[in-house]
Amino acid sequence: MSDDPTTTTVPTVPGDASRTAARPVPAEDAPTSGGAPAGAVRGAVTAELEERVAALGGALAAGGDRLDPEVVERVEATVERVRERLALGVDHTVVALAGGTGSGKSSLFNAVSGLRFADVGVRRPTTSRVTACVWGGDGDDLLDWIGVDDEHRIERESLLDGDREASLRGLVLLDLPDHDSIAPEHRDVVDRVLPQVDLLVWVVDPQKYADDALHSGYLRRMTGRDASMLVVLNQVDTVPADVRGDLVADVRRLLVEDGLPDVRVHEVSTVTGEGVAELRDVLAAAVAQRSGAAVHADAEVADAARLVRSQVAARDPAPGALALGVVVDRLASAAGLAAVGAAVAAAVRGGATRAPGLGDVHADGVGLARASWLSGITQGLPSRWSADLRERVATTAELRLAVTDALAHVPLAVRRSRAADALLGVAAVAALGALVLAGLLVADGAGAAVPWVPTGVLVGAAVAAALVLLVASSLVRRRAAVRRGARVVADGRSALESVARVRLLAPTQDVLAEHRQVRELAQRAGAGD
Repeated sequence: MSDDPTTTTVPTVPGDASRTAARPVPAEDAPTSGGAPAGAVRGAVTAELEERVAALGGALAAGGDRLDPEVVERVEATVERVRERLALGVDHTVVALAGGTGSGKSSLFNAVSGLRFADVGVRRPTTSRVTACVWGGDGDDLLDWIGVDDEHRIERESLLDGDREASLRGLVLLDLPDHDSIAPEHRDVVDRVLPQVDLLVWVVDPQKYADDALHSGYLRRMTGRDASMLVVLNQVDTVPADVRGDLVADVRRLLVEDGLPDVRVHEVSTVTGEGVAELRDVLAAAVAQRSGAAVHADAEVADAARLVRSQVAARDPAPGALALGVVVDRLASAAGLAAVGAAVAAAVRGGATRAPGLGDVHADGVGLARASWLSGITQGLPSRWSADLRERVATTAELRLAVTDALAHVPLAVRRSRAADALLGVAAVAALGALVLAGLLVADGAGAAVPWVPTGVLVGAAVAAALVLLVASSLVRRRAAVRRGARVVADGRSALESVARVRLLAPTQDVLAEHRQVRELAQRAGAGD
């Protein structure tokens, strides 16, 4: 049975022939369509998706076992699936002509492409193969994936076309086997290809548009896909003009009953060329949009990015959480640093020459310092990241050992105050001089050592000077003790801050940097979603 009784059979180009061997339809028989060229922006779609998929892969690598294994498995599956699809390219828009025997799909394929390539006539129902025409080339991988044999492919556009076909650049037009053929393999091919197309064009004829095989077998099962389908009422030249409107209305009524109220209906005649240019405009508009494969890949990547973002906090801990002041205070308390400083100060005041010893660093106090640090950082972090942070920072035992070692290098030696010692020496000399002078005067029996200065006044002055020097020596020593004790505390805190910076802050910053990297990569993969 012929696919289109109004056309004659044209042999298919042999598989070993050049693809340019297909005979173009004469210019007067090859309708053209308008529309802005879309091919110039097509490659950017694949490039953008490849970058986003790479960001997803980077997020998984950076997150490692801090991400839920189930989430990782799902995202890895998405990455692998989308990469496989991107290898084929998502810059093509795949349009399939589907329909029953005699609907004229192949004639419409030839009319749209402007090439006499698709099988028409009595041989048509005997083949279960898909025929394809590609505008712009680079479709071989995609056609391999769809399952189009080499001898059933042709590339549209040549130097003779100029920019006439530019609006369809990126289009892959498929001519599918008849879905109502008695050969079951024909329907198998149709069922396999349909999910892979971006725009499905159902070609019907005035005699069989209400065929139950089409409506119950396909259309009623495709509700919700109105925007990705189109019905072409072919062979309208065989319908009287006064009944054509009623015929189109009946087709739309059946579509509403099928649950597809928004599917568009176009009237076409491949004999007169009526409606072919308009159909090419519709296809050009589809090409100008993202392909269904690109839209689907975009949605898959965005969903995977949301999954990854669910594994990280929306923001980093507040900067104040990374301040070391509180943890140094707690470590100093655990080490009794204030008491050590006071002991050194007391030794300086008392003139001791031996330094006080450093007591034990209390494990409980160190544990409290570590816990307070982690509490401030992990607040808001997902559990797996918090657990990793706890493993990366020093344990209580490690932190206690580091504190003990650091404080052991803090100088605790008691240094005598040279100024205080000098004042004390002068005071002793003054006191001794006063005593000697008084003894000499008493032994001489004189009433005065110097006639014009009473003896008591002279001795009293010497004693007073000695007392002043003693008090000054004490004050100098006290101040030296305060300074020395404060220096011990300051050096001790500096040592403790170094410990906290290396043992707590540095590993924390590493974890937070990795956490931030995962979040930023996931955001990049989501492309602002």
